[in-house]
Amino acid sequence: MNATKRLLLNAIVSIAALSPLASFAADNSTPDQLIRQLSIETLDAVKSDKAIQSGDVNKVMELVNTKVMPHVDFQRITSSAVGRFWRQATPEQKQRLQDEFKTLLVRTYAGALTQVKDQTIAMKPMRAAPEDTEVVVRTEIRGKGDPIQLDYRVEKTDGGWKIYDVNVLGIWLADQYRNSFAQEINAKGIDGLIKSLAERNARPAPAASAAKKG
Repeated sequence: MNATKRLLLNAIVSIAALSPLASFAADNSTPDQLIRQLSIETLDAVKSDKAIQSGDVNKVMELVNTKVMPHVDFQRITSSAVGRFWRQATPEQKQRLQDEFKTLLVRTYAGALTQVKDQTIAMKPMRAAPEDTEVVVRTEIRGKGDPIQLDYRVEKTDGGWKIYDVNVLGIWLADQYRNSFAQEINAKGIDGLIKSLAERNARPAPAASAAKKG
């Protein structure tokens, strides 16, 4: 597996690994307990779901919308990826950017879920004080081959701990997109970026394309 494919695989694992147990009380847990429980639950769910294993984008979208989003500050992720231009966007543009960015991530990485087989989560010691409201939770995804670094930036809110960025193999998700988004906005404006994202999202999903070729 080349570096690009591996990054895609690990990114979707990181996104999917945010899914919570319905009975898990996130608002009174520590951030590392939250991440551990969410990761274990979702990896188990992915392994047992044949539709996700086959690269069903709609199934992945359902997982993200019902399980992931309540525990992620996706507005903060999107604003960080858009960078300084976020302040210039109207409320409508901000919502469109969030919607299209979320769809882009799910569609781009859906096919990689078929590669989830025997991975397990290992927690690393967390360096944080009890009063900290923003922390980094460090984990490793272990399976065949070398362990995969997977870290989470987590913030304490009135609704409990929420994830606002994910680091895969040393690259934070928001940083990965910031330069390309800035180039698009400089060339075509915020509406141009929204249009570009929407056009990419309208194309056949990678998993579907691969299935047709097969």
